[in-house]
Amino acid sequence: MPTRHLHVLRHGLADPFGELTAEGEQQMELAGRRLAALPVDTVWHSPLSRAVRSAQVLGAQLPGVRVREAAELIDHVPYLPDPMPAAWAGFFDGYDVAQAAEGERLAAALTTRFARAVDVETHDVLVTHAFQVAWLVRDALAAPPASWLGLPYGNAALTTIEYRDDRSASLIVYNDMGHLPAELRWTGFGPAARP
Repeated sequence: MPTRHLHVLRHGLADPFGELTAEGEQQMELAGRRLAALPVDTVWHSPLSRAVRSAQVLGAQLPGVRVREAAELIDHVPYLPDPMPAAWAGFFDGYDVAQAAEGERLAAALTTRFARAVDVETHDVLVTHAFQVAWLVRDALAAPPASWLGLPYGNAALTTIEYRDDRSASLIVYNDMGHLPAELRWTGFGPAARP
């Protein structure tokens, strides 16, 4: 039975303007080295510059592998519960109905395109954003939509999900930063967890 191996990474560390930093480039180079042992077919990336550059750096470690854009990987809020949990209310303050509808449309497009089995064995790498990684993990676990809110995700951390026709999705690895030295491991949310 063919398996789709989906290797999902959040982009490397970016500056406040959304550009990849030197640390972010180092994170993605190390992630690429980790993935180099796999038969990667394609590296897909968000159209945002921090993900584009992350995919380029990662792809340089994977000679001959195509690096392509996928609009579904763009940074967006995939779902917001109503009522909003108090802990998240300030973070999403000002988020309107139109944005919520567009976020849900993009989330559905993301899972429709990538969170499914395919006819041939594949190893696809997705370079995207924290919310999209959390949404794909939530989907793989068939968890309630609001559960993505509790899944923080590290820069250049690896998550692997497998899809086959004969069973539900399997979460193989989640938020793994084993390829990064301690000083490059942090989520970008809250205080940096650097030594």
